[in-house]
Amino acid sequence: MTKYELIATSAMGLEALVAKEIRSLGYDCQVENGRITYQGDERAIAKSNLWLRTADRVRLKVGEFKATTFDELFEKTKALPWERFLPESAEFPVSGKSVKSKLFSVSDCQAIVKKAIVERMKKHYKKTSWFEENGPLFKIEVALHKDVALLTIDTSGSGLHKRGYRVGQGEAPIKETLAAALIMLTNWTPDRPLVDPFCGSGTLPIEAALIGQNIAPGFNREFVSENWNWISSKVWDEVRIEAEDLANYDQILDITGSDVDHRLVKISEENAFEAGLGDLITFKQMRVQDFTTTKQYGVIVGNPPYGERLGEKKAVQKMYSEMGQTFANLDTWSIYMLTSDEEFETHYGKPATKKRKLFNGFIKTDYYQYWGKRPPRVKE
Repeated sequence: MTKYELIATSAMGLEALVAKEIRSLGYDCQVENGRITYQGDERAIAKSNLWLRTADRVRLKVGEFKATTFDELFEKTKALPWERFLPESAEFPVSGKSVKSKLFSVSDCQAIVKKAIVERMKKHYKKTSWFEENGPLFKIEVALHKDVALLTIDTSGSGLHKRGYRVGQGEAPIKETLAAALIMLTNWTPDRPLVDPFCGSGTLPIEAALIGQNIAPGFNREFVSENWNWISSKVWDEVRIEAEDLANYDQILDITGSDVDHRLVKISEENAFEAGLGDLITFKQMRVQDFTTTKQYGVIVGNPPYGERLGEKKAVQKMYSEMGQTFANLDTWSIYMLTSDEEFETHYGKPATKKRKLFNGFIKTDYYQYWGKRPPRVKE
């Protein structure tokens, strides 16, 4: 099989997690800001899309070069082997972005890249007229950064956070990729209880269940590269069958999601059923202040309200303080909270064991981690 240069894009702060996932799929990778580069064949394209829980999307790198003039951008784009990827019938829209570059007009860069690809394809397919573009979709991106142009084709289609199970959502749902990351950044293992006291539309508990049973996050959806003629459907079939074999449906899970809003609890239940996990997760209406448990060594993960809106901050901070009192005696439990409130520890009443900077969309947040006692070792 041919080797391709692949780029998994990621949210700021999640690069190391994405890299870890790529390595666990068996590929060496290099980490940069917001992108992780690695090499792989057609199978790697299918596996990455199916399995990466924390990446935004998987792009195929066609070329990278310095370009400070439109002529340079045109000639160097035209010199790339587009016919290797694009069939004669390909639909190939070009999107773009430009940061700190002399070529700052994105629409002009898009038009030039499009024209250069058309010229290259005309020569290869011996055509004089325009291409009809009525075949499979190849979304091309030209990204300029400090005068270096990176040309890629998107292999994913919809972003990888779109797992296909969300039938309903609350006001500000957390992205599935970030939810998976929050779970993966905890010390949770599938044999321990996990609770999300601010479950919203159920994303955190659902992602935890997928991780707990080792179910590929992309199992229930389609990807744009499934329609490409140079990746055989056999590759996709094999990767899906392998994912089915790797899933551990017998793993018993103890996952609970609760929310103060009964409508959101209902949405969570519907989303969990859509994901095929309806029987595995318990959802209930409850305030975080009413949480009690006799279980040991569990994990609480939450994305509570941040109090970003005017007038909400005081009420939210009062809730943080009540939550701190509620969780105070759970000394064997580990607690993880994501919020943009920089005074969270003060209100919660305890400094975090560790903090990690993450972005929830465009909101700068901290992931406050409180580690509980370690479970006793099980004697063989």
